[in-house]
Amino acid sequence: MSRTTRHVLITGGAGYIGSHTVVELLAASRSGPIDYVPVIVDNLCNSCEAPDGGIMAPESVIRVGDIAGWDPIFHKVDLCDGDALREIFKKYSFHSVIHFAGLKAVGESVALPLRYYQVNLIATMTLMEVMEEFGVTNIIFSSSATVYGTPQKLPIPEEHPVGDCTNPYGKTKYMIENFLADQCKAKKNWNAVLLRYFNPVGAHSSGRIGEDPKGAPNNLMPYISQVAIGRRPFLSVFGNDYDTPDGTGVRDYIHVVDLAVGHVASLQLFERSEPTGCVTYNLGTGKGYSVLEMVAAMEKASGITIAYKIVERRAGDVASVYGDPSKATADLGFVASKTLEDMCADTWHWQKGNPQGYNTGSA
Repeated sequence: MSRTTRHVLITGGAGYIGSHTVVELLAASRSGPIDYVPVIVDNLCNSCEAPDGGIMAPESVIRVGDIAGWDPIFHKVDLCDGDALREIFKKYSFHSVIHFAGLKAVGESVALPLRYYQVNLIATMTLMEVMEEFGVTNIIFSSSATVYGTPQKLPIPEEHPVGDCTNPYGKTKYMIENFLADQCKAKKNWNAVLLRYFNPVGAHSSGRIGEDPKGAPNNLMPYISQVAIGRRPFLSVFGNDYDTPDGTGVRDYIHVVDLAVGHVASLQLFERSEPTGCVTYNLGTGKGYSVLEMVAAMEKASGITIAYKIVERRAGDVASVYGDPSKATADLGFVASKTLEDMCADTWHWQKGNPQGYNTGSA
């Protein structure tokens, strides 16, 4: 039986979520009826640099190739450079795009709002313009649950009001969702899947790829793991007087492999005979974990005591935030299968084998 081939452009594919998604896309290709061919573009501003400055694939992509038995297709391209992006579209006949690329640090976005608006919005508009020129009308946008702002109910459904974002990063995600919704409304052949999630954690079970933030981590789990490995002296816990079981903030965490599987599962929507239009899904476990629960789970996984200090609350933080993923389960068959123990065990396997991230060298 002949197999259908689909070239899929993965923007930001050298990064944390993108690299894991490429692994799962190749796994789906081996086990399913469609031969997916991922093509990665990344300017590497959030990722490890290529050893030669950009001609070869960076370490994360090389390791993806090792895991999946795949000869990487990688191009160092900035999405804001329309001419460079057009050259990629001339080279491959894309069926769809999975869009991860963008700046993503909440705190940095508050300090540098103009940079976030310039990079994230212009990159996406350029991508959409080039897609339109080349007749590529299917896109999965890796959005964020930050678009919900302060929750009015828990767990948060997709119908929850959006747009009351507390930082420029979240506002760019909200604006891009609107770009795509408006395009699908104007162009009936366009299909966009907006995926919202909170905190991806964990790593591939091989320990070969994982989260490697540049500078001090902005997210809880990589900070905890860097304390465990000795790169940071202690974790600051922002407040212990919230209305939660242990007083610390409760958040929605999802294993990065489950998140990657959810992105790949969304591609099935583009195989339908009728246009999908613009649809939105939450990806998550449907429950939250507190900061101290995450610390305790990481201590169990690593066998190391995690030093932490209770400090003042951060402005804008809320007690509990977690989403309702039932719509993704019903429509996509998506279920987050990884447990909290899996999240911590895989994080520690990655961190222990790569104490300095990808700069550690071959793992």
